[in-house]
Amino acid sequence: MSHTLPPVAILGAGSMGGAIAQGISRSGQASSVTVTNRTADKARELVGLDAVTSVALADAPTANTDAAAAADVVLIGVKPAMVPDLLREIAASLRPGTVVVSLAAGVTIETFESIVGPEIPVIRSMPNTPAVVGAAVTGLAAGTTASDEHMALVRRVFETCGVVIEVPESQIDALSTISGSGPAYVFLLVEALTEAARGKGFDEHDARLMAEQTFIGATALLAASGEDPAELRRRVTSPKGTTERAIGVLQTANLDGLFSQATDAALARARELAAGS
Repeated sequence: MSHTLPPVAILGAGSMGGAIAQGISRSGQASSVTVTNRTADKARELVGLDAVTSVALADAPTANTDAAAAADVVLIGVKPAMVPDLLREIAASLRPGTVVVSLAAGVTIETFESIVGPEIPVIRSMPNTPAVVGAAVTGLAAGTTASDEHMALVRRVFETCGVVIEVPESQIDALSTISGSGPAYVFLLVEALTEAARGKGFDEHDARLMAEQTFIGATALLAASGEDPAELRRRVTSPKGTTERAIGVLQTANLDGLFSQATDAALARARELAAGS
């Protein structure tokens, strides 16, 4: 397998597109990555990355069509409402077989395919914000003409900034309630544990350090050990000890039911947004 990815364009490299540009650059697998943004200020944020060319549309009005014409993989990172206009702008510049990848939440593969036409395979992606530190979970769903080879190529692009899960498009919204929104759930738990530490009389600095580093350390241990989380939990929880008593209280909150309800609520909202409300 070649270590070099083919030319990639990221049109509208906001926080997610920018994170992916950084991932590809850091991986050392990039041949060339062209990223476009509307303003020079935004474009400047991605200047200096290895193998990345960052262009402002303010300076080069044809940057989107130029980048799309030269790339084998084109990531669409503009806001969902702007996607159809951008696709209409670049459609004629895409070479047959160029893979178009959506980063836009809530925009269907059907919308993409209806504009770019049958010659252009489409893949829908749902990454999450830890892409910035190379620790993303990205869901990928194949469009009607995307082959296994197209999926494998796009998987390699996203594996430069984390892990990849392939799902049917019908599961993309469900995936977003777990991995897409999931970082916010973790940050909420860190906030709550920090608050508990403050309540025990620790100052702001120590409370934060304790809570944050405990989460960071626990997840690092989980990653390094390869153990089941339930097993790691048992190792911290000595019989009749202090942790056991705390876990007993937490379990009265029916956390799995609560997370199930929370992710159901997110899924219902995703469907409302898709229906345009």
